[in-house]
Amino acid sequence: MTMMLLLFAAGLWAGAQNALAGGGSFITLPALIAAGLDPKLANITSTMALFPGQITTGIAGRSLVSGTDRVAFRWLALISLVGGIAGSLLLLVTPSRAFAVMVPWLVLAATLLFAWSTFGNKPRLASQPPPAWVTVATQSIIAVYSGFFGGGAGIVTLASLTLARMPVRNAGGTKNVLVALSNLAAAAVFAFSGAVAWGQAAAIGAGSILGGYLGARALKVLPERVIKIGVIVIGAALTVGLFLRG
Repeated sequence: MTMMLLLFAAGLWAGAQNALAGGGSFITLPALIAAGLDPKLANITSTMALFPGQITTGIAGRSLVSGTDRVAFRWLALISLVGGIAGSLLLLVTPSRAFAVMVPWLVLAATLLFAWSTFGNKPRLASQPPPAWVTVATQSIIAVYSGFFGGGAGIVTLASLTLARMPVRNAGGTKNVLVALSNLAAAAVFAFSGAVAWGQAAAIGAGSILGGYLGARALKVLPERVIKIGVIVIGAALTVGLFLRG
């Protein structure tokens, strides 16, 4: 019971963090590992626990959703669904030992990406959007990564859409829907795989729903920069802990 309460608290924190700045999996992944799950099972269970909140976020911002100048949204959505399925299947056939070795590097990459998106110098946009095949290829890679691990997928999606000349506000809303679709597809695969710790997923999921609601309200008063710094600190600490644990 104590562990389930701690997982609920982790879900509460993760749901609020996702609503505020992203990076909720930086909380749920170590919490599930601490609960005794191996990194692969923890990652799958985390995806199952957090995707309902991502779906809700995507629906809430659906009025901002659009395609790029050269790729219609329906194609971006299809890419996200297919890529999410492919990534989840890739994760299922990846040996747990191999995934455990990969996890610290994946978290490190996601943390650095988040830090760059917050404080790094952004490239100047070209006057013309890239060819359609570039956007399709980029989104395909992101979708597969989202289904496989997912940390930082929203950040990369946002960068891809803005480089395709989509207005930032629309890119934010579209990014939420595309990531939600990738994770929905992955969650559907995981649900029938027998590789989900359902009790732990339910505890985190319940907390994340409440946390997402509270986070959406807190977003009006908390400085966004402080929240993002917190995400980076958590990601860095998690990276160090995972490397030491390995």
